[in-house]
Amino acid sequence: MLIDAWVASGGDAPMRWSQLELDDPRPDEVRVRIHATGVCHTDVLYTDGSRPAPFPLVAGHEGAGVVDAVGSAVEAIAVGDHVALSFASCGTCRSCRSGKPAHCVRFRALNTGFGGRADGSPQLTTPAGEPVTGGFFGQSSFSTHVLTRARNVVPIPPDVPFQVAAPLGCGIQTGAGAVLNSLQVGVGASVVVFGAGSVGLSAVMAALMAGAAIVVAVDPLQTRRDLAVRLGAAAALHPDESGGLRELAPEGFDYAIDTSGRPDTIRVAAGATHATGTVGLIGSGGAGTELSLPLRDIVIGRHLRGIVEGDSLPQVFIPFLLDQWRAGRFAVDTLITPFAATQLPDAVRAMHDGTVVKPVLIFHEQG
Repeated sequence: MLIDAWVASGGDAPMRWSQLELDDPRPDEVRVRIHATGVCHTDVLYTDGSRPAPFPLVAGHEGAGVVDAVGSAVEAIAVGDHVALSFASCGTCRSCRSGKPAHCVRFRALNTGFGGRADGSPQLTTPAGEPVTGGFFGQSSFSTHVLTRARNVVPIPPDVPFQVAAPLGCGIQTGAGAVLNSLQVGVGASVVVFGAGSVGLSAVMAALMAGAAIVVAVDPLQTRRDLAVRLGAAAALHPDESGGLRELAPEGFDYAIDTSGRPDTIRVAAGATHATGTVGLIGSGGAGTELSLPLRDIVIGRHLRGIVEGDSLPQVFIPFLLDQWRAGRFAVDTLITPFAATQLPDAVRAMHDGTVVKPVLIFHEQG
């Protein structure tokens, strides 16, 4: 079928709103009519040439919409189901079998390695028949329709707005999952979050939901610091004020979460924790980024914890977050600004300059 999608050519070339041909679903595939898609910094890194990718490419990895076709081997998913889409995993490795798909042995290949279909055939082509790379995080949802697999699909109630469900597929579940799944922050804990974008603010909300006694955000943008406080953070500091963290937690924080991937920020985060505190690392930084820390700061008992996708099982965690949103305990909608699907360049600029926290593209109106 013919679809519309944002096609990246790499480098300085802007993404183009183009018509493509989407293949029919294979027996193990599901076709979804995309209604909304979150925009994430990861999408930008793989479309502007910052990270290696085979161009032309369709990115997008926080899609939500309605199933409009299923392959013959697909079970428990039906045409008309409302779904959110999350990351890809193989389903057969040790991590997947133990309910930890974010640590799938093929995670990189299936999500950002552009492995595509096992036989190498393209899901996407130009009208002239030239292949276009798809399957980004198992979906490539900067498009009106996608092909994905059942493991990427999370059923959602039909009354949930797609623009709320979409960003839960990656960024929101990463921040919230870091707190609730990876670090298992408990009642009375102290938490400092470096970076108050959608991932960091989701971590702030999750820490408060978990009963943390003190939650602090650190971010260079005043608007985001103000939002962190409105969401319940005890304080929000500029990075230049990080020296004041010890005044807020004199013995050091139990947990520090870094979303920036910046080595200098991670060193500050480690120094903000107490001797047996834990530093959760979410941001991966640019290609080739390396981290150095004084060994004495680690051997005294500090823990470093790498976190991927919030260690979540999407089919369980995303419905949980939606339940918390319904109950008023997880105000994800306060982070979201909708944009028309054709306004992706505007959405990216607004995300970069801090005008918005989480832009979401609207491809089809709900109804």
